[in-house]
Formats: sequence, structure tokens, C-alpha cells
Amino acid sequence: MNNLRLLDLAIIALYLVAMIAVGVYFARKNKNPEQYSSASGTIPGWAIGLSIYATFLSSNTFLGVPGKAFGTNWNAFVFSISMPLAAWVAAKYFVPFYRSTGEISAYTHLEKRFGSWARTYAVVCFLLTQLARIGSIFFGIALTLQALTGFSMEMIMLVTGVCIIIYTVLGGIEAVIWTEVVQGVIKTFGALLILYLIIENMPGGVAKVVEIGQQDGKFSLGGFAPDFTQSTFWVVLLYGFFINLNNFGVDQNYVQRYHTATSAKQATKSIWLCVWLYLPASLLFFIIGSALFAYYQVHPELIEAVKLKVAAERLPLTATAAQISQTASQLLPSDYGDKVMPHFMVTKIPTGFVGLIVSAILSAAMSTISSGMNASATVFTADIYERYWNTKLTGRQMMRALHLGTVVVGLLGMGTGIAMIGIKSVLDVWWELSGIFAAGMLGLFLLAVISRQTSNHEALTATIIGVVVILWMTFSANLPDNLALLRNPLHKSMIIVVGTLTIFLLGLLLTKLRRSRVAVGAPHDEVQQIVH
Repeated sequence: MNNLRLLDLAIIALYLVAMIAVGVYFARKNKNPEQYSSASGTIPGWAIGLSIYATFLSSNTFLGVPGKAFGTNWNAFVFSISMPLAAWVAAKYFVPFYRSTGEISAYTHLEKRFGSWARTYAVVCFLLTQLARIGSIFFGIALTLQALTGFSMEMIMLVTGVCIIIYTVLGGIEAVIWTEVVQGVIKTFGALLILYLIIENMPGGVAKVVEIGQQDGKFSLGGFAPDFTQSTFWVVLLYGFFINLNNFGVDQNYVQRYHTATSAKQATKSIWLCVWLYLPASLLFFIIGSALFAYYQVHPELIEAVKLKVAAERLPLTATAAQISQTASQLLPSDYGDKVMPHFMVTKIPTGFVGLIVSAILSAAMSTISSGMNASATVFTADIYERYWNTKLTGRQMMRALHLGTVVVGLLGMGTGIAMIGIKSVLDVWWELSGIFAAGMLGLFLLAVISRQTSNHEALTATIIGVVVILWMTFSANLPDNLALLRNPLHKSMIIVVGTLTIFLLGLLLTKLRRSRVAVGAPHDEVQQIVH
């Protein structure tokens, strides 16, 4: 353990043991699938709200957001600004809908509306989204702990993954929620501590941070021109609204927690508590990124080690010191932004505090991973195993399937994280993957809930066309130069916006055309019946 002292190790070990102990404690109550997946509807709204907040505040936020702010500006903060509108839609329409159905899976309703294909498609999109999320979070935590410990990223993912699997398998959703309550507090305290230590080490303090930030445009929210080919304010606002609507309205991670609440009112309160906690918390991480940028502008010699490391990773093993140095001199802040905060922790945070902050980063990762594992296991059991392989599961068989699903998702998530080693920005990768997988799922779900007249055939046609559009927008950038006119001209964050609207609006259009044809060919009294 290169950089951790005994006190730091003790703090981290105590935290990990405490998380496993929570799982062991709640294991006594998990005697049936309902308790394991929904805690029998006994969780108070404030705890669910803190739990959802902790899920949002993942290691992608803890590490990716400061890295993004360091490398660019505050453009990504617009994502958080979009949250209240998405929360309002979810609280008004989705929460009452889910509570009234009583179905633990968010995707059962799709089969009732459009058939088994719709349910299966949404489940596949959800599971792919979860693997992308879990993998990016595993990668983010390994990136930091490698700098602190010297262990390989693969080993770090394995150890943390095993701990998460143990307490999630044992404790179920109740352990997930209550550990997230604690983790939400720990990670917020850790962020405040990091900011304090940066300012404490910064000559000129806050005033100097603001001065440098203004000079380099670090506080910009992006351009306000109606340009959808760049990451402007409007592009991120639209992306954020659709992703947050997907999170609050369609994502099993959140839908499942609505069922754990004692009432629909408590479930609604949990959404708003999450929003009002996450907005200032996400701003805090952007401030950390800007403060780190200012700090290393004042002390450029201290960042050279990071630049040399990134340069070495990009070059062959046979590269000379001169080649590495030359490559390092050409790097932009955006090329090494994700590695800056771990470097600051290694070099500037005193013994004892490192253990606390590592625990905060662990909590940021573990909260989102554990909820993703539990939700994915629930979806696998209800929407795949029980639906297609064994429709008459006993309580014990369902519990086994839930446990097995949790373990498998955890292992696959670790594998995805290992595959991400070497990426430039963890936040960029997560945003791109989530936009691709969530677009079709959200569009189909909006069509199912809002348009009661849309049939199976129209929904299937709209979804197929929507998926083709999503694939084109995703991969057309790889087309050769002689086919450049066929490339997607929009920014990649617009994939979820265009994909969702394509499925939803095309479904509505096809429905309207069908009803128009029926109306034209029907007798007068039938027309009146259709109209009314």
C-alpha cells in the first residue's frame, strides 16, 4: 500500500466491514421476494429520498464531474438544472401510475399494452444501461484507488465488487436503501472536506480561484446559440431532461424504490428531496473541479507527474523518456482531468483524512452499484426468468434467482469496468452509453403511458424505426469521407432526445393515420363513436 498509512487503512476497513454488517443485519428479514425487492412498503420517504440522492451522486459525479470542470467548464452542470422539470413530470404522472399497478417491475405494463416484445426490449435496454453505469463506476473508483494504493485497477474492482455483492445479496433492497442513507452523508462530507483542503492550500484562497476561473472561462454553462451540433446549454438541457425523465420515470432503480415507500405521497416526497439535495451537491463538485484547475495553474510543476503518466499510457511500452515528455507537453487539461483529484488526494491530503475521503469515494461507488445490482436482479427474475423459463416459481426459487441475478450482474459490471480501462473521460463515456440505451426505452414507455389508442403494430413499427435512427446517430461518424453527407450532424448528447421523440411522435402519427382511415371507411354512427 504505497500511499496509505495505517490509520487510513483502518478507517477504510471499518467502513467496508460496517457495510457488510448492514447486509448481515437485514438478511434476517429477507424471507420472501416481496421483502427482498420492495421491503414490504415500510421505508419512510426521507430515507428513500436520501437513497435516490446517493444513487445519483455516484463516483461518476465524485470523480467525473471535477474532472470535467477541470478540463472544460460548467457546461455539464446544466444537466442538474434540468432535474426539477423531469422530477415534476415523474411526481405528477409516473409515481401514481406505478403505485396503482402494484407491479414491482417497471416493464410489466409494456407487455400488457404492446406484447412481450415491448417488455423484452425495455428489459434489454435497462440491463445494458445498468452494465454501462456499473462498469463506469467501477472504473472511476479503481482510477482513484490505484493512485492511492498502487494496486492494479483489476484487483481494486474485484475486492470492492465482492464486498458490494455480499451486502447486496444478504440485505436486499432494505440494506441498499439504509446503506445509501449513510453513504449519502459520508460522500457529501467528503466533498466538503476536499474543497476545504484545496482552498486551504491555495495561495489567495477563494478570490484567486474565482479570478483564474473567470480568466479561463471555467464557469461558463456553454453557448446559448441554438446550435445542436455542439455541447451548448440547450443540448445539455435537453439531454438532461430526457435522461432524468428516464431515471425518475422508467429506470427500475428508482421505480422499485417507489414501491418501498409507505404511500404514494411519501414516494413523491422522496423525488423532491433527491432533487433539492443533488442540485447544490453537484454544484459543489463543479466548484471542486474549478478550484483544482486554479490550484494547478498556480503550481503547474505539481501536475507534471500526472501529465507524464497519461502520456506514458498513450504511448507504446518502448517509448523513450523524451517521447513521453514531448507527448505530455501537448496534452490538454481535458486529457487528464479525471486523474487530477486522485493526484491531489495522494500528494496533499493528510493522514487520516485520506481514509475518510477514500471511504466517501467508496460510498459514492457502492451506493449506485448496489442499487443497480438489486434492480437488475429484480428485472431479470420478474421479466426474464419467471416470464420465459418458470412461470410458477416458489418463494424459495424466486429468492435463489434474485441472489444469483445479483451476483451475475455484479460480475458482469466488474468486467465492463475492466474493459473501460484507458478511456479519456468516465463522465463522457457514461453519458454517451446511457443516452444510446435509454432513448428507445423512454420513447416506448411514453407511448405506452400517454397514448392509450396506440396498438401493438404501430408501437413496433415506431420502435424499429427509432432504433435504426439511434444506431445511425451513434455509428455514422465512422462512415468514410466519401459518405460524409450521411454522418449524423448533431452532437452525441442529442441521441436520446431524437431517439425518444422519433419513437413517441412516430407512434402517435401512425395511430392518428390508422384512426383517420377507420373513420373515413366507417358509417356515420361509428364515426361518432370513434370521435367520442
